[in-house]
Amino acid sequence: MHDSNKQPTLQRFLVTLAAFIIVVAGMRAAGPILVPFLLAVFISVICIPPLFWLKNKGVPTLLSVLILVTGILVLGLAIAALAGTSVNSFSRNLPAYQIRLKEMTQAVLLWLGGKGINIYDQSLIDAFDPGAAMRLAARILNGLKGMLTNGFLILFTVIFILFEASGFSAKLKVMVKNPDASLSFFDTFISNIQRYIAIKTLVSLATGIAIAIWLAMLGVDFPLLWGILAFLLNFIPNIGSIIAAVPSILLALIQLGPGQALFAGMGYVVVNVIMGSVVEPRFLGRHLGLSTLVVFLSLIFWGWVLGPVGMLLSVPLTMTLKIAMDSTEDTRWIGILLGSNGSLNSTEEVVLNSKNEE
Repeated sequence: MHDSNKQPTLQRFLVTLAAFIIVVAGMRAAGPILVPFLLAVFISVICIPPLFWLKNKGVPTLLSVLILVTGILVLGLAIAALAGTSVNSFSRNLPAYQIRLKEMTQAVLLWLGGKGINIYDQSLIDAFDPGAAMRLAARILNGLKGMLTNGFLILFTVIFILFEASGFSAKLKVMVKNPDASLSFFDTFISNIQRYIAIKTLVSLATGIAIAIWLAMLGVDFPLLWGILAFLLNFIPNIGSIIAAVPSILLALIQLGPGQALFAGMGYVVVNVIMGSVVEPRFLGRHLGLSTLVVFLSLIFWGWVLGPVGMLLSVPLTMTLKIAMDSTEDTRWIGILLGSNGSLNSTEEVVLNSKNEE
């Protein structure tokens, strides 16, 4: 009897695992189409609260969407104009930066050798290649720049999503048998995602501005570029701030010397401590947090599936998955495993309240 019950469970697990592998393979193959769509969804989620605010003020839907799309277009063109030249210049100068870093590394090794510390293993030297951080930054920025070529596709997708968002609640009422309970889950799910992405975007924007101003004051080349990189990678907790800081600190070391590089690093530490430990927990709270291991694994997984843009969207995508898992009784245990603690979040509380009412 025990074996007969165990067999279907094993079969379900294998079927689920096979389906997961097929879906991931399909996502990776459809990356050129999927990545612009995910970016459009990400932008739309940020724009939906202002859209509803404008509609509540009596602005027609068409005019509200037009206002938001115009703002997105102006912002996108401004970022492309300001950062495009910096990305090209940095990419052209990257080989020279790498040569200079290699020369500085050799000088440090010679100095260590004079002190009696000899490192002769070339594989060890290659493994700790400081130029890899600058190449990673260039790859992320070039990947984002490549997405700008799909700007019109992304923009039109955002327009259609915003138009559909205003009438989705009415469609959901017709689709489901128990619209009140389903709308409660849906509203909580969407509000949590919107709240997380909106607050994270504002905190990341403040982080990027502060970093750009600090590096400009120090005289580091391409401060706007490093501010944009800090803004983007701030969506990746813990790891993102380190990845964003290393290439700019290395550039400060090459360009200005150890003293200014130390000041640049101190600026990153101060800004990220204030934003990550004071401002963000104050407005976002910790009940939607992901564990550090999940953040790291999601960075690797989504980067492998979707490329550099997948790395930038890794935490929002995983956070969306966590909130979705929290929304149902059968999958809540997955949401708990993904979280940083075992406390209930607001989505779980809605589920439990609905169960109690039934």
